Amino acid sequence: MPQLAPPLVPGFLAPPRDEPAPAREPASTPPPVSDDGLGDLDLGLELEEIAENSINNTVVVASEQDSKIMVGKEQESEIMVGKEQARAKVTHSIVFVTGEASPYAKSGGLGDVCGSLPVALAARGHRVMVVMPRYLNGTSDKNYSNAFYTEKHIRIPCFGGDHEVTFFHEYRDSVDWVFVDHPSYHRPGNLYGDKFGAYGDNQFRYTLLCYAACEAPLVLELGGYIYGQNCMFVVNDWHASLVPVLLAAKYRPFGVYKDSRSILVIHNLAHQGVEPASTYPDLGLPPEWYGALEWVFPEWARRHALDKGEAVNFLKGAVVTADRIVTVSKGYSWEVTTAEGGQGLDELLSSRKSVLNGIVNGIDINDWNPATDEHIPYHYSADDLSGKAKCKAALQKELGLPIRPDVPLIGFIGRLDYQKGIDLIKLIMPNLMQDDIQFVMLGSGDPELEDWMRSTESNFRDKFRGWVGFSVPVSHRITAGFEPCGLNQLYAMQYGTVPVVHATGGLRDTVENFNPFGDNGEQGTGWAFAPLTTENMLWTLRTAVSTYREHKSSWEGLMKRGMSKDFTWDHAAEQYEQIFQWAFIDQPYVR
Repeated sequence: MPQLAPPLVPGFLAPPRDEPAPAREPASTPPPVSDDGLGDLDLGLELEEIAENSINNTVVVASEQDSKIMVGKEQESEIMVGKEQARAKVTHSIVFVTGEASPYAKSGGLGDVCGSLPVALAARGHRVMVVMPRYLNGTSDKNYSNAFYTEKHIRIPCFGGDHEVTFFHEYRDSVDWVFVDHPSYHRPGNLYGDKFGAYGDNQFRYTLLCYAACEAPLVLELGGYIYGQNCMFVVNDWHASLVPVLLAAKYRPFGVYKDSRSILVIHNLAHQGVEPASTYPDLGLPPEWYGALEWVFPEWARRHALDKGEAVNFLKGAVVTADRIVTVSKGYSWEVTTAEGGQGLDELLSSRKSVLNGIVNGIDINDWNPATDEHIPYHYSADDLSGKAKCKAALQKELGLPIRPDVPLIGFIGRLDYQKGIDLIKLIMPNLMQDDIQFVMLGSGDPELEDWMRSTESNFRDKFRGWVGFSVPVSHRITAGFEPCGLNQLYAMQYGTVPVVHATGGLRDTVENFNPFGDNGEQGTGWAFAPLTTENMLWTLRTAVSTYREHKSSWEGLMKRGMSKDFTWDHAAEQYEQIFQWAFIDQPYVR
């Protein structure tokens, strides 16, 4: 596919010549669009109030990688009220590119991060734009009800034609939320697939997103001004990974974005956007840039003897061309350079170790605060934990479990796939069900695991509940009544829920192992176990349960120490500013 000519208008991709120039001000009503799509499972059951004045309650969550297991209690976090927001010494024009951002569209921790970190950076004085798809399905369209059609549109040369996308915009929390609109984002199912698996055109959908994200700072007049070329692009996971490649291959050769920088943020290395090598010409990139995305599967991973294993890998392209790389914890930044955790990219990531850092994500204390949470029936704080026990009793009532203040309530919230350690939970469940405990799971994913949850519930009606799907209000009530996984160990500690986690990545970084014999007395905020085996998981869970039952004062200390940790987004945003500074010191990536 031929390269584009130099820019004819403020953007690099020229708008249709036969159409009037886009207006400066957004129109009041958007054009009609088709809607099919993306279910938002918000069951939102109402709880009856239960006056139960009792002891602490326990929660546990289990999962792997960015997930975890926890056992919990009560908590509260201190909120900065009346405290002046810290300001950045140097401000930037920052463009986040992501496949999801809460509250517009979310499937996991990526949505939480991209919904909160931009707000924290804007509060510190930066000009921040978030670019994501405008997913429509007819039921959750209200998420975009405050976004207005900008009358800006571009045509993107890829996949054998020119594909027109338009932009919608909402200014909220001092952030410009920009939504890329195209029919491929309007369909039933979730963000990335449906019950039959991942959408077959995901490569096309997120190629459009990346091109549109590169154009948005050049063509969108937001607040009367474009962002311009001196931008810091923060690209998240494989969906946005073509952005650094486009900057290097299709913009800088024409003098556009020569002063911009890009940071790749790896949330989950397991998903890399790998497609057959034959799709490379569809991407609209110059032929000589094929090597940046080239990927060859090892022989054992090929389908048959004649399969050469040749593919293109979006995430690899960003690892090669991004100016800096960030993972979601210091521990994970090391793990991705190992053969065990690198998912095939370990050698490449090791070669870029000098620009690789880890930053622990934060949590939004406006949404996750047990003193004010609108989704839980009773509020509580570190100074008054009585509401925690009431939340537990209310959760037991809602789920139809026996209301027992003395029983440890163990829980999991997260995506049902084997990366989360669900296979181990499944294996230890018969043993756990012999103990005097209750276990609650909330999540969706693998149909076989969903069926297993239903089957386990039918076999252990007084001990186990499996909620297939996802509900934000219910996830908050579960966190208050016990706990979940990903960012969830942070939510757990915020709510006085004691985490039990696999010692990997950010879990190891954020959960300090309980030590009853520390130099200054008891130490720690939970339990972190390794290696990840059924024996270790079961032993650690039972250790946590026995601590809850037999050492109440130690349990309360675990809760309060967790609640006192500073995992705010402002703290994470300050660390990102340091990465921005380093990125602008170095020259941008050039071939």
